[in-house]
Amino acid sequence: MTSVQATDVDVPTEDGVADAYLAHPGDGLPRPGVLLYQDAFGLRPHLRSMADRLAEAGYTVLVPNVFYRHGRSPVFELPEFIDPAARPELWEKIVPVMQSLTPELAMRDAGAYLRWMAQRPEVADGPVALTGYCMGARLALRTAGAYPERVAAAAGFHGGQLATDAPDSPHLVAEHVTAELYFGHADADHSMPPEQMERLAGALTAAGVRHRYEVYEGAHHGYTQADTSAYDRAAAERHWAALLDLLKRTF
Repeated sequence: MTSVQATDVDVPTEDGVADAYLAHPGDGLPRPGVLLYQDAFGLRPHLRSMADRLAEAGYTVLVPNVFYRHGRSPVFELPEFIDPAARPELWEKIVPVMQSLTPELAMRDAGAYLRWMAQRPEVADGPVALTGYCMGARLALRTAGAYPERVAAAAGFHGGQLATDAPDSPHLVAEHVTAELYFGHADADHSMPPEQMERLAGALTAAGVRHRYEVYEGAHHGYTQADTSAYDRAAAERHWAALLDLLKRTF
């Protein structure tokens, strides 16, 4: 554990400027980089606290607002405690914004995030790791496939729609991935049913990708997010153990 220095930063992209949060150990030394991809609710205090926890463990962490085309964070007006069932109108605002972030735009942005990290003195030379939550798990998998030379490891937690029948399903990037992957699926997650778990694992195995996936029993979609009704403390701590273990092996 170490002290953390954190600041809001701006990351230039081909389509504008993404506001972001950067956290790193307070000693100022270059540390392995971690790109943390948000869930659908966006860059907010809870994600900053997650980045701080990774920084305390010795990493330099960037959390970009992937919805920057729709404004600086917070893009959505969120309650302090997020319960989508009690606030269904939230999804009416969030879903169109999510859908507007096409795979092509997301991967163009990913290149900008990775280039920015490579230029920062707080980030050690070499490839980085990725971790993503909900929709961020899809972004992490796609980024590992789009930029294999820049990604050493990637993790996805309670990710949905990772291996669908769609022609642009995230799992189809498997043949391009060289990173080690870890997925922590929620067993009570309708967006990632067992058949998709098996399809994802099969694609990764066929491509020779080092990977592991676990199903967190009793956990729901969003189990890592402490500011939401889906939070599961035991599952969240299990996620931290798995993520830190992956990072330790990677760097």
